[in-house]
Amino acid sequence: MKIINKSNNPLPDYATVGSSGMDIRAFLSEPVTLMPMERALVPTGLFIELPENMEAQVRPRSGLAIKQGITCLNSPGTVDADYRGELKVILINLSNERQTIQSGDRIAQMVVQTVEKIVWQEVKILNETSRGLGGFGHTGKN
Repeated sequence: MKIINKSNNPLPDYATVGSSGMDIRAFLSEPVTLMPMERALVPTGLFIELPENMEAQVRPRSGLAIKQGITCLNSPGTVDADYRGELKVILINLSNERQTIQSGDRIAQMVVQTVEKIVWQEVKILNETSRGLGGFGHTGKN
């Protein structure tokens, strides 16, 4: 996978051998402080080139969410194969306290996966299932 790293941070990497997502780090000229319910677009200094049949999803880090109340908006954020701009992460502070993000902080994780392209087949009737039209909360199970 091709990547340009204009930051002084290491390339995105897997924290453990079983990790699905690679940690992405903030690349900031100065720290960003988020007040409660404030959001910011945080640069990473990363530019990637994905093959046509791939996508990258930017997702929250669970540790950052539970410990500091910081999560990603537009989650998962989709990076399309034809996007060549800098990867940036929309962060929001859902805690009751100000939170500061430093350059180099792990702010999100990125999962790269194959995308299936489909062709719609317009029909008049869909096949029946046992669920039928049942929607949200339809099963009554917690």
